[in-house]
Amino acid sequence: MNEAPPTDIERTKLRAVPSLILVNTGDGKGKTTAAMGVMIRAAAMGWKVAVVQFLKSGDWHSGEEQVARRLDVDWWSIGDGFTWDSENLDESAAIAQEAWAKAKGLIEAGEHRLVILDEITYAMTWEWIDTDEVVASLQARPEKVNVIITGRDCPDAIMEIADTVTEMRSVRHAFDDGVAAKKGIDY
Repeated sequence: MNEAPPTDIERTKLRAVPSLILVNTGDGKGKTTAAMGVMIRAAAMGWKVAVVQFLKSGDWHSGEEQVARRLDVDWWSIGDGFTWDSENLDESAAIAQEAWAKAKGLIEAGEHRLVILDEITYAMTWEWIDTDEVVASLQARPEKVNVIITGRDCPDAIMEIADTVTEMRSVRHAFDDGVAAKKGIDY
């Protein structure tokens, strides 16, 4: 398809809004990576930023976390790791509820212009936290609080209230060919 590039946008139809809800979902790689790109952009603009990770534990120290801390981003890894490694899924659920309590408090406080809820979709899909409560909190958030939600299988109720939904689709992943996660690329 040889379509000409756009040369004019009707800017008079654009409107400013105080905040947005963004969702990065799908089976492809890059959901958290995209959120971290926005984190860097927001921090560079002087915004106060918070990240709450719902699956990764405090034992993980990813490259993203290292950069975030240098940028004075508030960071909490409250998960207990991959579910297939869990010895007690009830405990994993309780930890996810603790992460949600932290995230909800951050959103309600309104001190952060950007709050990233990394891999929260799993906690909702597995019914560890109540999706309706998350929706209500997002809808009632202070007007300047932007929120990014990441994870596979995002519940429809979240996607319906989101301003931007991006679905990452896997075409090929090195892991499928037996390649281990690579430091600096995958974490």
